[in-house]
Order: sequence, then C-alpha cells, then structure tokens
Amino acid sequence: QAAALTTTQVAAIETADIKALSTAAVRGLGTDAIVALTTEQAAALSTAQVAALSTAQVAALETADLAALGTAQIRAMSTAQIQSLTTSQVVALETAQVAALSTAQAAALTTVQVPSVETADVVALTSAQLAALSSTQTAVLTTAQVAAIESAD
Repeated sequence: QAAALTTTQVAAIETADIKALSTAAVRGLGTDAIVALTTEQAAALSTAQVAALSTAQVAALETADLAALGTAQIRAMSTAQIQSLTTSQVVALETAQVAALSTAQAAALTTVQVPSVETADVVALTSAQLAALSSTQTAVLTTAQVAAIESAD
C-alpha cells in the first residue's frame, strides 16, 4: 500500500501518523517518497522504522532530514546503511550523531566518507571509535582531521 503513495500524499501525512506506519510500509516507500518526507516526518521515524530503511532509501534522505534524526535513530542504522550515506550526508551529520556511532558503524565508514567527516565531529569521536578505524581509513584522514584529533588529546 505504501509503495502506491504519491510524493504529495507522503508529504501530507501528519507527523504523528508517521510512527503508525509499519516497518514493512516504510520499507515499501520508494526513494522519491523518502525525498518527499518533511524534516519533521523524518525526525518522527522510530528507531525500528529507520533500521528498516533500505540502503537506497537511506541514501535518498535529504541532508536536513538526516541531520534531524536523533542519536538513537542513527545508532539503529546497520553498517550497510552507514556505508550508503553520501558524502553530503556525512557532512550534514551533527556532532552528537557522529559521537553516537557504534564502533562497528565507525569502522564501516568508507574511505570516501572518512574525509567528509567534519573536524568538529572527528574531535567528538571516542578513543574506541578511533581505534575501530582501519589503517586504510586512517590513511585517508585529512591533515585537519588528524590535527583535530591531536589537539583533543
């Protein structure tokens, strides 16, 4: 049923009603419907609904919508979902969201994503998150990111 919704219909769903959608209904939404979500609707998604999103749906989230997700919603994402984030989405992540990444999620960041993590967000990474990064990931850290880590010590 949800797959048949138009983008106009999706945008018209009351924010409170978003939580009533089953995870199957959310997963059935097309990427165009995900783009049509308002920031308030995206923020209202439950952790189970976020976890149910396909990687294509996650990649379709607008940056403002991704930034509006709470830390629990970010932690609910699978490593595959984290890897599907675009560099623009990685830049849009709030510092608290980056700090909330599990070590598995941090380790899942791609070598294309790692340089996109803002320096303020790098500073917020815990020693466990930093230790979870592979040598390939640390090799692509920018000079500014490395300096930010050093200054945080």
